[in-house]
Amino acid sequence: MSKKISAYWLCQLGGWSAYILVWTFFYFAIRTKEQPHFFETLFADAVCGVVITHLMRLAIRGFNLINQSLQKQIFSILLITFLFASIYSFSLVSIETLFEWNIPDAQKYPFLNRVVRSSVGTFLFLLIWNLIYFTYHYIQKSRQAQFDKIRLESMVKELELKTIKSHINPHFIFNALNSIRALVDENPERARTAITELSNILRSSMQAEKVEMAPFERELNIVKDYLALEYIRFEDRLQVEYDIDEDTLDQPVPPMMLQTLVENAIKHGISKQISGGLIKIISDFRGDNHELIVQNTGRITHAERSEGFGITSTQNRLSLLFGQQAHFELKELNGSIVEAKVVMPVAREYAG
Repeated sequence: MSKKISAYWLCQLGGWSAYILVWTFFYFAIRTKEQPHFFETLFADAVCGVVITHLMRLAIRGFNLINQSLQKQIFSILLITFLFASIYSFSLVSIETLFEWNIPDAQKYPFLNRVVRSSVGTFLFLLIWNLIYFTYHYIQKSRQAQFDKIRLESMVKELELKTIKSHINPHFIFNALNSIRALVDENPERARTAITELSNILRSSMQAEKVEMAPFERELNIVKDYLALEYIRFEDRLQVEYDIDEDTLDQPVPPMMLQTLVENAIKHGISKQISGGLIKIISDFRGDNHELIVQNTGRITHAERSEGFGITSTQNRLSLLFGQQAHFELKELNGSIVEAKVVMPVAREYAG
């Protein structure tokens, strides 16, 4: 199966073929006298041009000049054009001298003088070649950047949808409805409150895909509703503590991320303990970072590390939203407490 010629070589061969055709046209259209060895010189010129410009391209790629700053690119273009224009002219004049294609010039001008004279025109020609080459790659980079931006937005949306699906999970809804049903006769008022709490959670889950960030206070209220529903199921086996710096309440956080971590703590921590345990939520500033911590009684399980959607979701979302400025850590404290810590940069416009 034959390989396709790359776009670069199509442009090279097409461009230099056009160069030959244009000079041939002018030679026949406006010449005043016949020029000996015109076609030999023209062909040698085109061959040298293909070889030299290809070597120049290898140098550009080798030194990664395409990805340098604009100032470095300008300097590099001028330097590399001057260098290869000199090589180009030296090669072409050497070939003409070797085959004695330009005897009148050889008698009139010394070898180095002819190289310098040829370099002037060659420099301008190669400069145009470089400008076309760099412009092409600039356009390609812009298109790739737009594609990456669209792909990133798509990944964020896909991740948010997965997060939403994980939160509207049948087991949680089933358990919540069973708990509410048990309260209908013995505590109708608490049952009504529980229905409101479940409604708040479902509404927030549905709205999560519409926003990229949400105030921490809103996310904390959702978690309080969630833990209130779980308390119906666990009763005294579930203890909850909050250590919240009020100045962090206005800080933007990824929607449903806190609830994901708390759900993870309930599923892999409290539900595994016969006597239950403690869920503690901490929010505070540490330097230029907002630290969000969820602690729970228990130990880190293999399933939690390898399969826990809460961990994967949190890591992916932080990476997409903040890059290297944020990180997630899961560790054990004193062999009996699991701590999930999220560190995000402080949004100054929200800071108190």
